[in-house]
Amino acid sequence: MTHAVMAVYEQGLLRPLKPLVLKEHQKVRIQILPEPVVDEVEQAIQALVDSGVLTPPSDRPEANPVSPAERRRVADILGRAATKPLSQIVIEDRGE
Repeated sequence: MTHAVMAVYEQGLLRPLKPLVLKEHQKVRIQILPEPVVDEVEQAIQALVDSGVLTPPSDRPEANPVSPAERRRVADILGRAATKPLSQIVIEDRGE
């Protein structure tokens, strides 16, 4: 039966945090794995994620960049679609 048990090292002995089901004098193999250290920033971020205030970024790949030629083509299309200069549209929206 293999399972992980948390223990605390005190006065030269490992003290399991939960009772173990072992026979008297039974030998076991112990592997020491330090508990991961979580700093205050990580704890704060995790608390925000847990409360739903913060959403971690998804694993979506970055958007493919658009080539300069494609940007020019789209800008030309949008430029022809406008019937007035942007400055004129802003002035009209302000009521001036």
